[in-house]
Amino acid sequence: MDELVDILDDQGKPTGQSCLKSEAHQKGLLHPTVHVWLYTPDGRVLIQQRSKNKATHPSLWDVSVAGHVSAGENIVNAAVREVAEEVGLTVSESDLELLCTFKAIHKISEDFTDAELHHIFLCQLTVPLNQLNKQESEVDDLALVPLFKFAEETWGLASVGKYVPHGPTYYKTIIKAIKSRT
Repeated sequence: MDELVDILDDQGKPTGQSCLKSEAHQKGLLHPTVHVWLYTPDGRVLIQQRSKNKATHPSLWDVSVAGHVSAGENIVNAAVREVAEEVGLTVSESDLELLCTFKAIHKISEDFTDAELHHIFLCQLTVPLNQLNKQESEVDDLALVPLFKFAEETWGLASVGKYVPHGPTYYKTIIKAIKSRT
């Protein structure tokens, strides 16, 4: 779905300009996104398999929930909205813990550069996997994996081709943060 997104400068500050997400991708303009990592108290992490119809990284495993922040939308509200949309889970602002921001720029093709400032949140998953309701247009599958297995598969990208290539630094940050909370 094409939507208006706010454009950020190189330091991640709003420029006051907005454009369609498709234009931001075409021109490689930095814009905000949210990543919400859901984890269980016993040390498992929820991952989603991206839809085979996605323009970027189809069928690869990825963050529990991810999405664009609409123009003028509050970052935390976007995270709450995306969790509800993608996995059918209602969370509140107080359930979300902002971990950090992570700037990622990936040239997908000649006319598609993904330039995003990910606002990364952690959120404890308090319901069983079978109570989640995946958004069919965005998510092909959901899985809960033990944190140690997830770490093995993403640190150093041992399973290249299975996960979205966020890079070892990104994955190490997430894994260390979840490990310290379980």
